[in-house]
Formats: sequence, structure tokens, C-alpha cells
Amino acid sequence: MTWNHKPWTGVFAATLCAFREDQSIDEEGLGEYIYDLASVDGIQGVVCNGHTGEVMSLLPRERAQVTAILAKSVAKSTRDVKVASGVMAEGTLEATEHAIAAKEAGAHAILLMPPHHWLRFGRTTATAIDFCTDVADAAGIDVILHQYPAWTKAGYSLDEMLRIAKHPRVVMIKMGTRDMSRWLYDFESLKESSPDTTVVTCHDEFLLPTLFEAADGALIGFAGFAPHLMVELVHAALDGDFQRAKNAQRTVAPLAHLIYDFGEPGCGAHQRMKVARWLLGKFPSPHFRRPVNPLPATEVEKIRRELAKINPSL
Repeated sequence: MTWNHKPWTGVFAATLCAFREDQSIDEEGLGEYIYDLASVDGIQGVVCNGHTGEVMSLLPRERAQVTAILAKSVAKSTRDVKVASGVMAEGTLEATEHAIAAKEAGAHAILLMPPHHWLRFGRTTATAIDFCTDVADAAGIDVILHQYPAWTKAGYSLDEMLRIAKHPRVVMIKMGTRDMSRWLYDFESLKESSPDTTVVTCHDEFLLPTLFEAADGALIGFAGFAPHLMVELVHAALDGDFQRAKNAQRTVAPLAHLIYDFGEPGCGAHQRMKVARWLLGKFPSPHFRRPVNPLPATEVEKIRRELAKINPSL
């Protein structure tokens, strides 16, 4: 069976969240954006309530609201597209509550982030493994494990990932270690131990190298910004078509520089992504939620000028 006939492989778009000027959720605008994404041939899934979707600023009820909007918008499309919702919580009970709410709102899976107090205090191996498996068991929903960068105290070791991936509810690992020296070794170890659990890259800044070396697909914010381009690049790499992938990368590179400025994905990049898509007439507004301040007018104008030079087909 080829990669494109397997579940949880290919291109998964981490989605933006649409807000009105008063910071309320723009349900209609968000629904239209998700419908457009889900209608793109090759988009395998849409993932809301991640960092790209400003989960940090959303209230618990709003996370379920956004998930429901995704599920309803995807259902209107003619394609079979998976819906996943990010779960970011500090404790197992809270994470389970969010996971159940996501399931009830129509999600097929959750993107489970590590508790952020681990970034400050660390945790034991038993704590890390139990957190993931306890939430999966209690909520009864499939899990995409969000692997944070290796330099954080919240990233999972390879041994921890191997043990977590054995759980039947863990369908995917969103691999964000950003340790290229270990990428292939970790991928091959995970696939040997749990061949049915997909391992996808979320390295927007190292997208082509990670795809060519070893990956089952990509779960990236850039696919929520430029879905057609990402489908072409990711599929070419998964097909082993080096020249086609390189050609796609030449189109993507100036856009990636505009959004990421040679850095990792972060709040600033997500904000530029939203503003750029809005400038192209493909997103309802440029508004981010507080405490993030609006982009200065000079930076918005710079993005406008650069987009005019690139003339992207998104």
C-alpha cells in the first residue's frame, strides 16, 4: 500500500482562527476559510486550536466552538477530511475534559500538547507517559502526540515516544524535535516499533530536508496559509520526485522567508501569515487576540509589497 492510501498520512493544515475587531470569534469567516481549505485536493486533515490557531488565547468553551465550526465546514465539502483539535492543559483532568469536548464537537482526534509547566519544572518519564495514555483512555479519542523541540524540558525522549506510540489510540506523532542529527534515527526506531503510528514533520523551516530523509507527511501552519503549494511540495517529496519537490520549494522559499524570516514558527510568524492571507483576500481579518498587539502599519505595508513581488498562487 502506498503512502497516499494510508490513514493519517499526507498534508494536515494547522489552521488560523478568525476574529472580529472586538476579539470575538468570526464564526462565518472561520467557516468559509475552513471550507476552502477542506476543498483543496490533497489536504488530508485540518487541525484547529494549535499554536497557529492561537489556542493560548481561547477560552475552553471557545475551543469547542472552533472545533464544531471546523467539523461543520468540513462536512459541507465533498472530500473526506479529518478534523483534529488541539488540547493544551496543565493537568490530566482538564486535558481529558477538553478532549471529550472536542470529540463531542466532531473531532476525529486531538493534538495533545504537553503541560506547559513542564517547560519550567520538567517531569519524570512516568508522568509524561501516563499523561498521554490517561487522556487517551479517559476521553476515548485518537491522539496526535505533539513533540516539542528537544531543547525544551517538555519534549519527549525517544524511549518515551516509543512507549507512548504503543498505545492503540496514538495514531500520529507530530515530530517537532528540531534536532536534525537524530531525525532519521528516531523516525526509523518509531516505525520499527509501531509501524501503524505515522510520524509527520512540523518543521516549516526544515520542511524539505525532513520530508526527504523520513516522514509520513506534514502537519504545518504553512498548509493553512498556502495549501496548494504545500500539497504539491509534500506529495512530490513523499513520491520521491526530487526535481518536482525542488521546483515546488523554489516557489515556496520566498513566501517562507516572508513569514518565518529564517526562524522557527512562532507567534510573530503566525501573525504575519494571517495578515498575508488577509491581504490576498483569502482571510476575513488580520486581527490577533490580546495580548498580541496588531502589526505596525509599516510591517503590514512591507508584507503587501513583498506579496506583490512574489505574486503567489495560494
